[in-house]
Amino acid sequence: MELFSDLKLNPKILKAVKDAGYDKPTPIQEKAIPAALAGKDVLGIAQTGTGKTASFTLPMINLLSRGRARARMPRSLVLCPTRELAAQVAENFDIYAKNLKLSKALLIGGVSFKEQDVLIDKGVDVLIATPGRLIDHFERGKLLLTGVQVMVVDEADRMLDMGFIPDIERIFKLTPFTRQTLFFSATMAPEIERITNTFLSAPVRVEIARQATASENIKQSVVMFAPKQKDREPSEKRQLLRYLIDLEGKNCTNAIVFCNRKTDVDICSKSLNKYGYQAAPIHGDLDQAKRTETLESFRDGDLRILVASDVAARGLDIPSVSHVFNFDVPIQAEDYVHRIGRTGRAGRDGTAIMICSKKDRKNFSNVEELLQKEIPRTNFADGTSRCDEVENENLKRKSDIGCTEESTTENKKNKPKSIKNNKKYEKSNKIVGLGEHTPSFLSQSFSDRLVS
Repeated sequence: MELFSDLKLNPKILKAVKDAGYDKPTPIQEKAIPAALAGKDVLGIAQTGTGKTASFTLPMINLLSRGRARARMPRSLVLCPTRELAAQVAENFDIYAKNLKLSKALLIGGVSFKEQDVLIDKGVDVLIATPGRLIDHFERGKLLLTGVQVMVVDEADRMLDMGFIPDIERIFKLTPFTRQTLFFSATMAPEIERITNTFLSAPVRVEIARQATASENIKQSVVMFAPKQKDREPSEKRQLLRYLIDLEGKNCTNAIVFCNRKTDVDICSKSLNKYGYQAAPIHGDLDQAKRTETLESFRDGDLRILVASDVAARGLDIPSVSHVFNFDVPIQAEDYVHRIGRTGRAGRDGTAIMICSKKDRKNFSNVEELLQKEIPRTNFADGTSRCDEVENENLKRKSDIGCTEESTTENKKNKPKSIKNNKKYEKSNKIVGLGEHTPSFLSQSFSDRLVS
């Protein structure tokens, strides 16, 4: 089976798929859609960016094309871990159901209950929701789940990370035993497996890639970092990030920078803007309108760098991200796969660069253990050339945007010494140390700096 037309989908759906520019299903779509159309439960295990959304959206729309919704009783339910992923599923629904008279409601935080109640009261064919907001509506007596024919759980492992599993179990129990369940996850933790064994009935297991693998289209690397001055580590680390972005040059058309903490997202974004980079933050503490505006700006190409917490790591359909920078090594190893999965999508090449501090070594080991391979180290060659050229470029960048810099006299006094003949730098896990300025070896040409 090579074409969407080979799948037994409603002709109106096939036309919408064709209008969207798709002719051939991805491997998970090719395997999951026929099983779902046959009315079977599906357990899909696949990395992000493989086309999971269409794997459940298309057969769900096909089923909903027959029948009519009743007030407060949605006919299908899609559960997503984040507002952004839920909004993305809703967009896919609009694209593929455009030739059918189907209704939807999106239940997410940041939107008034009243607006959502109006939609539910009219009756919806598909309800797309985050678990918390769905339960809020149910507890207010505004929603009944006894009419759900198809239930989808997307990014189940992310649900686990965010503590939603008790909510998911409760929601399962509120839906009919006869429902069809489509369950998708990138990894199968023991808790996830327990849920599937409890609530899925003889599911068809569709596993496209080895669990927690990254796309082969993504070029991965890591820089082992140690500060020259302990009390300046955050500043030096941000300096290294700017350097790595510059090093990629024109190849870095746009990028997502991931931080572990929301506070670091804000600080890193402000720092990048201070030095003339076009950046904006996105994390869970921002209101929904601001998050949507930022994402739209990034998708449209008006914003070059998105600095994000893991709220943006899953399910966002931004197909042309050239680079992902992990400012921090993720605490959960699985999040590394989802973060770098924002690049290298739809067959494109991508680049993922990670900064690993000493405190991150344990988390980094967990990432490599999960991937079952070593992430290539970016090692910089020793050198004794002066750093004035690079530092002057930094000063010029700040001067151009009206920022104040410390005195160049003080800068020269604190210029780092050469690292030539330092045995520490001959190890495979070579450490890049950044002092108050870019070290001397960073002023060499790229070909001289990199060690094969």
